[in-house]
Amino acid sequence: MASGVRTAVTLAVLGVLLVVGAVVGWRSLTAPLPGRTEPPVCVDTDYQQGDDLYPSQVVVSVLNAGERAGLAGRTMGQLVDQGFVQGTSGNAPDGSKVQRVQIWAADTDSPAVDLLKTRLGKRVKVVRYTSDLPGVVVVVGDRFDQPSKGPKSVRVRSDATVCSPPT
Repeated sequence: MASGVRTAVTLAVLGVLLVVGAVVGWRSLTAPLPGRTEPPVCVDTDYQQGDDLYPSQVVVSVLNAGERAGLAGRTMGQLVDQGFVQGTSGNAPDGSKVQRVQIWAADTDSPAVDLLKTRLGKRVKVVRYTSDLPGVVVVVGDRFDQPSKGPKSVRVRSDATVCSPPT
């Protein structure tokens, strides 16, 4: 074997080892730490009749059912500015028909829904909907402008469970 061929084969083998090492190193660098898990965005928290529920105790996720790009993100930012806790935002499921705004919640009588209604209007449609998104889900359509100011809290009318941020 000529020395030129031997050098080329050696460089090729070293190049392959370099690429394999880089891939393994990048995977190790970007992998989650072992034994560590992300804390939940919200946990079920019990509230008693007569308690006050504040925006800082309510996690909200916002979905865009319209064509206006960035509407869910802007609405989320406005709700966070009013004290609500950020869940997730994104696009509503295909086929969602929301003109202005709806609240989707598993418990439509939740005080968290009542608090959001003060920001989205008393005529906002509340839909019973079970989702894997954290907190109460607000779905905005093209005719939605922005949340309005509301009271600093609502009184819990009956014992309830709300998905609140962990303490």
